[in-house]
Amino acid sequence: MKRLLPILCLVLSGLVFVQAQDKSYKVVFDLTSRDTLDQKAVMRWVGEISASNPEAQLEVVMYGKGFELVMPEKSAFMTEVNRAVKNPNVSFKVCQAALKNNNVDRSRILADAHTVPDGIYEILMKQREGWGYIKVGH
Repeated sequence: MKRLLPILCLVLSGLVFVQAQDKSYKVVFDLTSRDTLDQKAVMRWVGEISASNPEAQLEVVMYGKGFELVMPEKSAFMTEVNRAVKNPNVSFKVCQAALKNNNVDRSRILADAHTVPDGIYEILMKQREGWGYIKVGH
């Protein structure tokens, strides 16, 4: 038993050390609103985080009416969105159910935005993978 305790302490300290070394920056943003202040906020955050930490992985998941951020005819921030999608660490995901519920065809969404069957499930899976979660609001 006396020999087991030091080994157990060593293993546990090794796990703590490995976790401390994970300095990844992964954030999923939850955007459900068509409000331009919310859209402005998420695009500002994406830009600021990308500038301060180029390795950060960022994903904006849009459902409800949030997908209007990536609709060229409705978005007030297409310049910012187009700049952000050029970064391979930034992605925009649109809920297919939200498109269907709002009678919006996929062709009206920016080609560089991706669709997912269920936006809430996409967020849940990112959280399970260790991504941070931010609900967009102002």
